[in-house]
Amino acid sequence: MYVDTSKKKILGVKCFVIKITNYCQPLDYSRGSACPVDVGSPQGIMISMSRRNFTFAIGEYYHLYTRGVDKREIFVNDHDRNRLAYLLYLSNGDKKFDVQKIFRECDVSEIFKLDTGKPLVSICAWVFMDNHFHILVKGIRDEGISKFMKNLCGAYSRYFNIKHKRSGALFESRFKARHIDTDTYLKYVFSYIHLNPVKIIPTETHWKEKGIKDLPKAKKFLSRYTYTSLLDFLTPDSRFYEAILAREAMPEYFPNPNSVWQETVEWLNFVEVGSPQR
Repeated sequence: MYVDTSKKKILGVKCFVIKITNYCQPLDYSRGSACPVDVGSPQGIMISMSRRNFTFAIGEYYHLYTRGVDKREIFVNDHDRNRLAYLLYLSNGDKKFDVQKIFRECDVSEIFKLDTGKPLVSICAWVFMDNHFHILVKGIRDEGISKFMKNLCGAYSRYFNIKHKRSGALFESRFKARHIDTDTYLKYVFSYIHLNPVKIIPTETHWKEKGIKDLPKAKKFLSRYTYTSLLDFLTPDSRFYEAILAREAMPEYFPNPNSVWQETVEWLNFVEVGSPQR
């Protein structure tokens, strides 16, 4: 299937589209799937992240996404968010750990220096939201992506249920994934992941549909949001979380922090098809 991703104007509105033959649709993962817009057929087309019609391949890039069951929040506080960040690092390897012992005996600096064994995936970007998280990965081992997500979600679910005295599933039954097969699409997903926190701003909840109301405020918020890899690209060597990333796995799109920032915030000027341009 040929996929063309680019910034374009449709009906006078700037947008990001996925073009499949004569179909166009804006990319929106907020509900776990893309929302279709029909421009050449009475039927339209829906591409859902939950329908995985491919197998993970070494050397390919994938956008991974999972959310709480029944859309419930998966974080109660920042302690929970920090735990999942630690587990992003600890789950990405073939070495087994006594996780409870690690958190009892190690401080943060020691955790990110532990030898986790041979990595399962290369993590290129990540972000945590209230009821879901996104990860951009590159496949580097057979079944590595599935093993990594099993380790990560399983370890965090066990922690969360014990910590907050609950039982049962925390996440939806199967994580969602999208194969990224063009350079433009890869750069877009990289920015999309890092732009997710904008909708946390009370006045920008629907910025993707209606446009940004306060661009300086949105930029300031993004530059200070802790639970994302964006800060590691903007201020290298400034925090322990940088150990989660495999920088060498991404193509050399961004030669310096400023280029990362410019690529990311540029998307704040684009809105979805059918929405008024601001």
